Amino acid sequence: MPTMGVPALIRRERFLALSVLTTLAFYLFGDSLFSGLSSVYRLGLVFFWLFAVVLGSALAVVRHAEHLAERLGEPYGTLILTLCITSIEVVSITAIMLHGANNPTLARDTLFAVTMIVLNGMVGLSLLLGGWRYREQYYNLQGANTYLGVIIPLGVLCLVLPNFVIRTTSGPPMMSIPQKAFVAIVSLILYLAFLGLQTSRHRAYFTVQSSVAEVDGACVPASGSSLTVHAALLAVYMALVVYLAQKLAPPVDYVVETMGEPAALAGLAMAVLVATPEIIGAVRAAGNNNLQRSMNIFLGSVLSTIGLTIPAIIVVSELTRHPIRLGLDHTDLLLFVLTLVLCTVTFSSGRTNVLQGGVHLVLFLAYLFLIFQG
Repeated sequence: MPTMGVPALIRRERFLALSVLTTLAFYLFGDSLFSGLSSVYRLGLVFFWLFAVVLGSALAVVRHAEHLAERLGEPYGTLILTLCITSIEVVSITAIMLHGANNPTLARDTLFAVTMIVLNGMVGLSLLLGGWRYREQYYNLQGANTYLGVIIPLGVLCLVLPNFVIRTTSGPPMMSIPQKAFVAIVSLILYLAFLGLQTSRHRAYFTVQSSVAEVDGACVPASGSSLTVHAALLAVYMALVVYLAQKLAPPVDYVVETMGEPAALAGLAMAVLVATPEIIGAVRAAGNNNLQRSMNIFLGSVLSTIGLTIPAIIVVSELTRHPIRLGLDHTDLLLFVLTLVLCTVTFSSGRTNVLQGGVHLVLFLAYLFLIFQG
C-alpha cells in the first residue's frame, strides 16, 4: 500500500492545528478565558469552543483507531477502539467530578445519558433511516442476544441494585466499599469474557452471511498512511482530548452550581461528547444497509460504557475520596428499565422496521423532556 505524502497528510490532519492552538490558548491564558463566565456570551463562547474542538479531536481519535483496527485485526482492533472511547469518557467524567463542589451523581448521570442516547437516540435514528430506505433490515440474532445477555445484568447491577442496598446512615443509599468492589470486578470480568467470545470463539455471531456485510470492510477506506503514522497521530489527538476535556469542567460546573441548571445537564453534555463519534458511524452504516455494523457499534458502546467505565470511575472515586452514587432515581429508573425491555423486543426477530426506530426516538424525547420537567 503506498504511503501518503507529507502535503496530503497535512491537508487531511488540518484540524490538528486548531486543536494544538486551542490547547496552547487555554494553557497560557486559561485564567483570563475563565474569568468572565458570569457573562452568558463568554460562557457560551468558551463552552462551545472547547466542546467543538474536543469533539473534533475525539472524531480524529476514532478515525485513527479504526485504521489501526483495520490493519491489526482482532482482537487488537476492538481493544484499541474500546479503550480510546472509554479513556475519553473516564477522563471527562473525572475532570468534572474533581472540579468544584462534589457532584456524587455525575458519573451515574453520564452513564445513564450515554445509555439513553445510544439505546434510544442512536438506535432510533439508525432503525428509522434504515427502515425508511429499505423497509426491513437484517442482523445476526445470536449476536444481539449475546450483547443484551450481558448488558441487562450489568445495567441492573450497576444502576438499579445500588438503590436497594442496606444503608447504615441516613441519606441516599450509598454502596459500601466491598459492594463497589464486587460490582467493579464483576463488570470487568463479564466484559472481558464477552470480548473473548466476540473476538475468538464466536466471531460469527457478530457478522451476517450476506453481501451487505461486505460494506463493513469498506467503511474505513485505506488511508495510505503507515501503521506508525496512525499510532502517532492517535496518541497526539488523545493527549489533546485528555487536556482539553479537563478544561470543560469550569464552564460545566458554573452552569450547574452557579446558574442552578439541572445537574443531569452535565452528564448529558459529557455523554453527547462521547457518543457523537459512534452515532455518526452507526447511522452511516444503517444508511448503507449494514445494520449489523450499526448494532455492533451501539450495543458494543453501551456494553463498554458499563463494563469498563464504571470500574474505572469506582477506582477513581476511592483514590480521590470523592463519593459517587450509582443508583438511578424515580423517572430515570423507570426509563432505564423500560429501555432495556424495549431493546429485548426490538432485537428479538433478526430484522427491524421503521416503527421500531420511531418508538425508540419517542423514548429518547421523553428522556430529554424529563430532564427539565421531571
